[in-house]
Amino acid sequence: MRIDSYSFGRIDVDGVSYSEDVIILRNRVVSPWWRDAGGHVFAPLDLADVIAAKSEAVVLGTGSFGRVKVLPELLQQLSGSEVVVERTGRAVDIFNRLSDDGRDVVAALHLTC
Repeated sequence: MRIDSYSFGRIDVDGVSYSEDVIILRNRVVSPWWRDAGGHVFAPLDLADVIAAKSEAVVLGTGSFGRVKVLPELLQQLSGSEVVVERTGRAVDIFNRLSDDGRDVVAALHLTC
């Protein structure tokens, strides 16, 4: 998968546009992605697909302004993966670089604040 572009509230992945938060797995994009734990929190409850993927790398995009908090419990459950936590613009660049390098990478990206 490749992210073609990102701007506040919009992301294009493999030629398809999304205007709600996304989870990018090896072979599919999940969107809209509803977070039961709350709108500005990345928690294990809401990232079961990401945890189950057991990928080499996980990229978490915390929004344009970095407002999403990553719970320590999530980081513990992702302990077998390299985890990158960045504002979404930077997270997109990192995701593409890792993907281009042939790494097994998945992402969860908040598109707005």
